[in-house]
Amino acid sequence: MVNRLYNRGRAKEYRCMEILSGEGWMVGRSAASHSPVDLFAAKDGKVLLVQVKSGKARTKSEELRELVKWAEAFNADAEVWHFKERGNLQKRRVSRTKV
Repeated sequence: MVNRLYNRGRAKEYRCMEILSGEGWMVGRSAASHSPVDLFAAKDGKVLLVQVKSGKARTKSEELRELVKWAEAFNADAEVWHFKERGNLQKRRVSRTKV
């Protein structure tokens, strides 16, 4: 069961990497991490940290707080990308860089 869930989550992370790469971002994945950041992306001097969720998975408030802390440390934007039913992707910004 765990491997199946891990594989499904990893596939969604790779899909997000494809999306970001297609938009011109340089993207890296934090493989098998238990950190709040699944993907790191950079483009034109901007940094984006992404937490990827799918299905009925929810981001806990503690995870969101940690993601915001990471974003502040990297002077980055942070978003949660959630694959809902039928593969619909919902993106939610959780922090904004200081300009």
